[in-house]
Amino acid sequence: MNPPSLLQVVERLERLAGKLPSRIQKAVLGELTPLKQLFLQQRPPRFLFSGSAKISAREIIDALFGQTDSTEADDAAVPFYRWFDISFAERGKISVLDARGADDSAAIQIQDELKYCPADIIFFLSGDQTGREQEQRDLADLDRYLAWNKQLETDAKIIEIIMPSVEMAGACDHSELTVSRQGYAVRSNLAGRAAFLETLRLIPAGDDRTLALIPPESQRLMSTLACELPNETRMEIIRISRNREAQYEVAKLLIKSATAVSAAIGAQPIPLADLPILTSLQLTMVAGIMHVSGRELSLRAAAEFVGALGANVGAAMLLREGTRVILKFLPGWGNVVCGLMAGTGTYAIGRAASVFFIEGVSLRDARRIYRAGRKTRARPALPASDRANAKRG
Repeated sequence: MNPPSLLQVVERLERLAGKLPSRIQKAVLGELTPLKQLFLQQRPPRFLFSGSAKISAREIIDALFGQTDSTEADDAAVPFYRWFDISFAERGKISVLDARGADDSAAIQIQDELKYCPADIIFFLSGDQTGREQEQRDLADLDRYLAWNKQLETDAKIIEIIMPSVEMAGACDHSELTVSRQGYAVRSNLAGRAAFLETLRLIPAGDDRTLALIPPESQRLMSTLACELPNETRMEIIRISRNREAQYEVAKLLIKSATAVSAAIGAQPIPLADLPILTSLQLTMVAGIMHVSGRELSLRAAAEFVGALGANVGAAMLLREGTRVILKFLPGWGNVVCGLMAGTGTYAIGRAASVFFIEGVSLRDARRIYRAGRKTRARPALPASDRANAKRG
């Protein structure tokens, strides 16, 4: 699915939302905002490296995010004090601005870079044996970068990464490293530093003693990034990290928005007019969940999955939606039931896609979850007056 085709779906939804009653129009448009940010406004997350730790940009990137796609992160290929992109094979890319070691003239260049492309997250790279004077200079630089971001009303956030000392280089006891990390977090607060989102430690790993985060801290870093980054960048970092918890959070966001919009549109008394747009919305939701899991963004593949569930986009969907059309001609609660059915169907499809593509359940189990979801959420409680009218009929 390319951006123009996705843009057409969103534009159709916005046009249809414009025809809804004013009391729900704003809510529906609000639910469309995350969809637009996640897909139409998608961009790489921007990370600024600050501090004085003497380690190459390539080593930092590999330690935090895994192996890159090529040698483009080698020191020779890294532009001085400018944003540059780093790609990860079939996963996505990030943008990095390495501000370490900048003098006053270079600081002007950094300020210009942040003016046009503010950082989303700042990584403050500190060493175990950093002297007091150097630490104060590093903190002063950090304050400058934060001020330049604040001028643009950008809520840049800081993650501290501690580099190992010679003594810790041979340590292999992860519990000791955790205690040390906590100790440095306390020291940071006493030193008057800004509040860090996380304080993590790199350790030597493997025979070549390359630096890395221990698995629990790597998971915590990726979870933090997935929560703290703007919606426009969340898709990229989730695809890079392959963090299942973060994937599931974005999938829930997609399902929530699609379900709310489906229910609002489905409740309007416009027989058959909403069928194409509801179908497009459901397929876009499934395609988004597939993309979160690391697959290609494809409406065709989404349609194939929906068909495999038994919720065929063709004849079966027309038959099911035909029931909604009949209900729309019933006075009073008919439209409410139609809206609930549309929302329930969308939720059930999204839930089945989530467990299949992210949790890795079998298609048979996904089909069972889809059918169970439709049954458990498809029983509306009618008002007393409507129940009485139904009994008389």
